[in-house]
Amino acid sequence: MKNHVWQPYCQMKTAPPPMKIVATEGCHLIGASGQRWIDGMASWWSACHGYNHPHVREAVTEQLARMPHVMFGGITHEPAERLATRLAALAPGDLNHVFFSDSGSVAVEVAMKMAIGHWRRRDRPGRTRFLAFHNAYHGDTTGAMSLCDPQRSMHARYSDAITQQFHVPLPRDESFEEELNRVLSEHADSIAGVFVEPLVQGAGGMRFHDVETLRRIRDACRRHDVLLIADEIATGFQRTGKMFAVDHTAEDEHPVVPDILCLGKALTAGTMSMAVTIARTHVFDSFYDDDPGAALMHGPTFMANPLACSAANASLDLFETTSYDIDRLESVLRERLSVLRELDHVADVRCLGAVGVVQFRDPPKMQRVQEELVQRGVWLRPFGDCLYTTPPLCIGEDSLHQICDAMIDATHATLPSGIQLR
Repeated sequence: MKNHVWQPYCQMKTAPPPMKIVATEGCHLIGASGQRWIDGMASWWSACHGYNHPHVREAVTEQLARMPHVMFGGITHEPAERLATRLAALAPGDLNHVFFSDSGSVAVEVAMKMAIGHWRRRDRPGRTRFLAFHNAYHGDTTGAMSLCDPQRSMHARYSDAITQQFHVPLPRDESFEEELNRVLSEHADSIAGVFVEPLVQGAGGMRFHDVETLRRIRDACRRHDVLLIADEIATGFQRTGKMFAVDHTAEDEHPVVPDILCLGKALTAGTMSMAVTIARTHVFDSFYDDDPGAALMHGPTFMANPLACSAANASLDLFETTSYDIDRLESVLRERLSVLRELDHVADVRCLGAVGVVQFRDPPKMQRVQEELVQRGVWLRPFGDCLYTTPPLCIGEDSLHQICDAMIDATHATLPSGIQLR
């Protein structure tokens, strides 16, 4: 295995062997000897309904027998058309135009290309750069990497090899709002759009911000006439308690409606890779022209894969018929994990929807933490200074408590020497 499989996000020379999984069931991963672990990561946020849901499996099986794949250039099919129509109905405002791709990073790349193309069609060809925020993470491909925090992200070592974008602190208060407006004003001729992970920044540090911060970002984009691009690849599909994180402003007189919305991960309920980039009408209309050169020149080979579209449609069926109590998940995570605040080396415990995060001030060796979790029947993948869980939305009460127990026990078992309770 070591000579042929190159594992992600690890040093292959020193990393321990990966855990081999042979089957999945509900919220569990199953090993070769029948061992079971609760997947508190939902396969990197994606398995929202748990694994092997019969409705999703049936939809994919039926589609497999009929048409597993067909190129989407010059061809269309019912699963993609139905999915696009449903996503347009779910998305806020006039986010009505759905472009398919095959991964979240590519969805971000498409959004960048859309934004640049939009301004070129509006005679603003100099707008080719973007603004993102400190601790941002938007993907692993080259363009998406450029949006990640240039100093704090896992991609910082590539900062000299990628396009230099603008990065500022999230406008949590008026002083940071002034910084955002200053950069947008000074570079108005070169910034095509602002990327934000609404409410929850993911792999850049699992940091949260409030709805008012999101409103400030929207207002700054309007003030300086730049596009607002929401990366909801992680937060989409009820992870924060609403279908999309921007929906937390739905009751506002003027809700936050991004110009472009990126979705992935839970889109197909963790069944297979697919993502979408959804544009508002004014962005789409920039490309809608008799001029062939106005076309959006992008087309992944497996875009709108019929199997993935069928899985996504089945997942939307489940969201329509299943009531997930996200408030309950948040309440349990918040109550159970709060005990860790008593530890001197814990900097923060924060929870939002089906996301629970323990951030360390003096991080233990995360590989040791993970080993302790596995011994307790729970699969989590801590990173940096964070131990976090994003469980399947369908997780039962006992399993959720087992995740919390394991996080608490593993934290105590790996206390750095000399650390005391507060």
